[in-house]
Amino acid sequence: MSGRTGYALVPASYVFLRRGDEVLIQHRTGTGYMDGHWAAGAAGHVEPGETAAQAAVREVAEELGVTVDVADLTLLTVLQRTDGSDAPIEQRVEWFWSVETWEGTPRIMEPRKCDGLEWCDLAALPTPVVPHERFVLDGVRTGTLAAASSFGYPS
Repeated sequence: MSGRTGYALVPASYVFLRRGDEVLIQHRTGTGYMDGHWAAGAAGHVEPGETAAQAAVREVAEELGVTVDVADLTLLTVLQRTDGSDAPIEQRVEWFWSVETWEGTPRIMEPRKCDGLEWCDLAALPTPVVPHERFVLDGVRTGTLAAASSFGYPS
């Protein structure tokens, strides 16, 4: 990709609140990306000057209205992702976290972007789930998720 202009590497953090085998997921709406799909309870870009873990804590507060301590986050995987095209304009590096301890009751804080929250068993997720997030959740469920993984690249 040397010499390419306009290419971006986009960092993001995703957080799955967990209750045993259940995970809290949100139903996306009005975002322009994967609307109508189920997704992580909280997710967003890592802002300049913050770590991926700090972004995770911030996103949980902004999107679910609960407080999480960085020390309670468990890293599930770091996922490198692209759209699979021959000439992608971006790649993404995404930290996926789980957390089992928080303060407060999860609720929809951004109703323009989320029209539902559900606790779902990992073995009975609703459809559709955002594909790369489904990849991660399936890996968690089966115990096959690697610490570093990729999605959207040719085999």
